Amino acid sequence: MTVTGTTPYRNLGRSGAVVFEQALGTMTFGKEADEETSHALIDAYRAAGGNFLDTADVYSSGTSEEIVGRWLAANPSEAQQMVIATKARFPMGTGPNDLGTSRRHLRTALDDSLRRLGVEHIDLYQMHAWDALTPIEETLRFLDDAVSAGKIGYYGFSNFTGWQLTKAVHVADRHGWALPATLQPQYSLLVRGIEHEIVPASLDAGIGLLPWSPLGGGWLTGKYERDVAPTGATRLGENPERGMEAWQKRNDNERTWRVLDAVTDIAATHEASASQVSLAWLGAQPGVTSVILGARSLDQLRDNLGAVELTLSTDELERLTAASEPETDDYPYGGPGRAQRHRKIDGGR
Repeated sequence: MTVTGTTPYRNLGRSGAVVFEQALGTMTFGKEADEETSHALIDAYRAAGGNFLDTADVYSSGTSEEIVGRWLAANPSEAQQMVIATKARFPMGTGPNDLGTSRRHLRTALDDSLRRLGVEHIDLYQMHAWDALTPIEETLRFLDDAVSAGKIGYYGFSNFTGWQLTKAVHVADRHGWALPATLQPQYSLLVRGIEHEIVPASLDAGIGLLPWSPLGGGWLTGKYERDVAPTGATRLGENPERGMEAWQKRNDNERTWRVLDAVTDIAATHEASASQVSLAWLGAQPGVTSVILGARSLDQLRDNLGAVELTLSTDELERLTAASEPETDDYPYGGPGRAQRHRKIDGGR
């Protein structure tokens, strides 16, 4: 839901909180971006109207949260406008209870995140992934208690499948506990598998989507060329062994180049960048609340923020959707299955 037709703000999922349609992801803070650069990125994001910071305890082993916390402390008036999101689930120590979504771990994880961020309240607390060992009732009861205690405002999930999300929603609803507000999945023009089950489950539950890796690991920036191996200051070029494997997988996929051809053609029409076109398409998809930007430099961030000013036509959106259509004939996700799920009044079945 867009708050108004003229401002780039949307409701945070089912909640009444309002966030910028692009969130600033901080996974690079303390690793690829030092503290000075990280704070400069937040400054530039805030100057553009951004008010939604997304971090996690596991990012740089807590350093990302600490860097965000020091910015909040140094900018108290601006901090009041920020919606802060963080996550827990992955290991933060070597002990058997130093991970997961049990009450035992989350109690410690939440207190540690509050301390590192230097705040008394976290706006959005997200479970970073499903925990098969912990009953979902235990996790949800802890989150409901944390809402009641004023430690968190809302909660959400990340990397859940459709059935996991639906189960969590129904369990929370059955017990009368606070309901989840958001889901953070991987989603882009190159990764659209969530449209089979996860997007419908989210729409059904009124949950807002916060897509991560919206530029497909850098491919949708247009910086890679067919049959030219990546080198230098790119994510794939900086990690030759892993990078070559990932590059080969995409480079050998004709769908990748079909998508990139459509993106670059539309970008040229608007005198925009490939990144801006890709982000604008994603922001226009059903259920998307805020797209998580993962910029490593000010130039990258400023370019990505330009997508807010880009409006794609219906024809352009449809062209990008058609070019990026997932290539699967597997039932029930292929053509016959899709056809069966759509009824039409004009004689369709």
